[in-house]
Parts: sequence; C-alpha cells; structure tokens
Amino acid sequence: MPRYDYRCRACGYVWEATHGASERPAECPSCESQDFERLITSAPTVAGGIMTHAGDGYRATQEQLRSKWAEETPKLRKKLRDKLGDRVDQLPTLNHNYDE
Repeated sequence: MPRYDYRCRACGYVWEATHGASERPAECPSCESQDFERLITSAPTVAGGIMTHAGDGYRATQEQLRSKWAEETPKLRKKLRDKLGDRVDQLPTLNHNYDE
C-alpha cells in the first residue's frame, strides 16, 4: 500500500498514513479536524531517451557520446516534425552527420 503525507490546516500537524489510492484518512490524529491536505514530498524520476547516460552512466568515451547523439537526434527531430511540421527542416543543426 502507498504511503501519503498529510498536513492539518487547523493545527499544522504533519503525519504519514498508509492506505489505498482512492481512500483518505478520516481526520487529523492530533486535533481530529477533517480539514487537511495531502503533501507531495517527492516525485519519481524516469530517465529515458536523451536523458539516459551514455556508457556506464558516469564516464562515457567520446565514441559512446557520439553514438548516443546519433541514436537520439533522429528521434528528437521526428518529435519536433510531428509537432511543428516541415518548419523543423529550417532549424539549424549541430552536426549534419547525425541528422536524418
């Protein structure tokens, strides 16, 4: 079951509750008020595409970086072309060898 953090608007008490996603606590454990808010304390990060590391994730060689750039550039251009249309072809490129 997921854990959620809450803060009571009446007394400021912060607590953690474990319950299903569609449920919520009945009241503040400190003052029994029903006026509280759920806090967002952290968010998961997911790295994908260009955000993933080349090589072992810490130390990449020039060749690994070039390979990653060559792999991701056409994907990024396609996403831009899907959103902006043919105007993408007018945008400058960083390296003609890696474009479509």
